[in-house]
Amino acid sequence: MFKSIVIRSVRKLQFTSSLKLTPHYHHHHHRPTSSFTSNHIQSPKKPRRCNYSTKTTLAPSAARAGVIVDNDVYAAVELALDSVVKIFTVASSPNYTLPWQNKSQRESTGSGFVIPGRRILTNAHVVADHTFVLVRKHGSPRKHRATVHAIGHECDLAILVVESEEFWEGMNPLDLGDVPFLQEGVAVVGYPQGGDNISVTKGVVSRVEPTQYVHGATQLLAIQIDAAINPGNSGGPAIMGNKVAGVAFQNLSGAENIGYIIPIPVVEHFLAGVEESGNYVGFCSLGLSCQPTENVQLREYFRMRPDLTGVLVSKINPLSDAHKILKKDDIVLAFDSIPIANDGTVHFRNRERITFDHLVSMKKPNEKAAVKVLRNGEEHEFTITLRPLGSLVPVHQFDKLPSYFIFAGLVFIPLTQPYLHEYGEDWYNTSPRRLCERALRELPKKAGEQLVILSQVLMDDINAGYERLAELQGYCFKL
Repeated sequence: MFKSIVIRSVRKLQFTSSLKLTPHYHHHHHRPTSSFTSNHIQSPKKPRRCNYSTKTTLAPSAARAGVIVDNDVYAAVELALDSVVKIFTVASSPNYTLPWQNKSQRESTGSGFVIPGRRILTNAHVVADHTFVLVRKHGSPRKHRATVHAIGHECDLAILVVESEEFWEGMNPLDLGDVPFLQEGVAVVGYPQGGDNISVTKGVVSRVEPTQYVHGATQLLAIQIDAAINPGNSGGPAIMGNKVAGVAFQNLSGAENIGYIIPIPVVEHFLAGVEESGNYVGFCSLGLSCQPTENVQLREYFRMRPDLTGVLVSKINPLSDAHKILKKDDIVLAFDSIPIANDGTVHFRNRERITFDHLVSMKKPNEKAAVKVLRNGEEHEFTITLRPLGSLVPVHQFDKLPSYFIFAGLVFIPLTQPYLHEYGEDWYNTSPRRLCERALRELPKKAGEQLVILSQVLMDDINAGYERLAELQGYCFKL
């Protein structure tokens, strides 16, 4: 059982139909797979068997800073022994077909590591829908009870706390480092399946760019490495030198030794939000759907001079601050004085480029940004307040029970993507087409708006003759 998604069309990543991004935690009981995307969705296939190879891949030159050599691996292991822990989770997911009850309990394991402040950092999918969490440190036979202090499903991160003083004896926190450069070496430490002791795999950084986070169905900065990340590795640190370069969280199934780690800027954004507000605050969005302006005729039509670059606004979320300021067919030229290229990318470092969405996502909620636009051939600069934006149909519903309303045996529920997942692995094709299209494409027009559907009819004398209403599942009502 792995949560899986087939990625067929994700900007900047070209995956074939046989490749799947898979967040990994070791499990003991099977449950149906779930799939999320923010745009085009294809039904997932079954995950492949994991490759337990620990093949070593080194940077071209061992003299390059940060490249893993044997001594560095040993140092990484020694550093991790007093920090990396194994996490045991008992979880139970809601049954969206029968929303008043849960599915069977399942057990899974993952990894985590200690950070300053007597906290344990791990992945959100390791403890999602948890009912009971235990942690065990290296070299100890005893498991200690842990509680989830904060969890961010979009960024796939969670903070655990342990009250036991015995647990903290001899534990040392790991320091967070920086985003590694291409070809710099990292060592991923954790507790993958195939054994009970700590494990280390090593490799180099292959790519740094926004990537689909499978668990949260969001697009955030991620680091691709060629170290093997197997089930159970999730939540473990990727160590470079004597600091953490990221958090292991998913791999590319169907490919050899392609794993992904959550970079430090995303981790620090999550931690800063928790420290300031006491809870997870989310990642900001401009609320724009944009189109590249690489086509010469398109640029001429919107009167873009040869020295101007930017992206065309095609849709604006009505709940965003940008909806009051920007207009459809505006050309966004720059964000916080950083020029945006015609393909929607901005300068990152050295000769690397990433989508400008990364700049937006790193803003704090209610922080302002300067946006330069071209409108009717004239340049304007506006100040827009950024904040996290929800979708009309929730993409996930972890850690809470679904709401429902029963009237005369008619069961009404808010439409969510987890409800559509109950139609099976091929839910995109087997669920009602009308619901699927609205779930993926429709935007909310006011805060708190929901799409409510009649999910089923519980037959009784009072609703005799209304059984055909159950066939109207493709219809929904706005509340």
